[in-house]
Amino acid sequence: MSEVIFGSVLSALSTGAGAFIILFMRGSVTHRWRDVLLAFTAGIMMAASTMGLIPEALSLGGFFPLAIGIILGVFTLTLLEKRIPHIDLEHSKSGIEFDEKALLIISAITLHNIPEGLSVGVSYASSTEDTGNLIAFAIGLQNAPEGFLVALFLVNQKISKLKAFIIATLTGAIEIVSGLLGFFLTAYVANLVPYGLAFAAGAMLFIIYKELIPESHGDGNERTSTYSFITGLLFMILLIELF
Repeated sequence: MSEVIFGSVLSALSTGAGAFIILFMRGSVTHRWRDVLLAFTAGIMMAASTMGLIPEALSLGGFFPLAIGIILGVFTLTLLEKRIPHIDLEHSKSGIEFDEKALLIISAITLHNIPEGLSVGVSYASSTEDTGNLIAFAIGLQNAPEGFLVALFLVNQKISKLKAFIIATLTGAIEIVSGLLGFFLTAYVANLVPYGLAFAAGAMLFIIYKELIPESHGDGNERTSTYSFITGLLFMILLIELF
């Protein structure tokens, strides 16, 4: 129990750790670096889902629970995206006024963090001891640049750096709640564990392919972003092999 709390808090606070950089920034960040960060986190999440969550779900439940869980994860993320208007952090050219735009992006990021918290929680319910730590670490690495980009977006909307840091940090706090929910649902109903792991994998794959990769390829930095994606993938594989 203590491990899932620690892992959920760590992954959630990583959002604030990334946003913390905004307090000391002078000047702007280029599109290239933003795209590199997004692609790197996509590579990390890809390795975590395909080498951590999916093999574990297969070993515990076989193909059909895996397929059902992945489909449910993708379906859930699809519903969230349709219900909450999505605004790209760097590619939006809409004329939405500041208050509405800021509210929408905060709501979208907060809801986006729910399946990430669930991923951490169900991973700790797995029978494999290191799966929870692995996924918590991967989600934490993904949350850091996300927190930075959210804070950067808010600063560009004329919000003070301190307020942007606090708001970005709070968007990650939902992961603690959803992490505990995912853990209790799967830990006390053993048959749900492979479905939960596969659900988390499906949600992560949706985020990678629908959000991170397209956004990292939208400003002419496709080649650099591809290299960054592969670097993130190899980095996470190395950590899996070491730990």
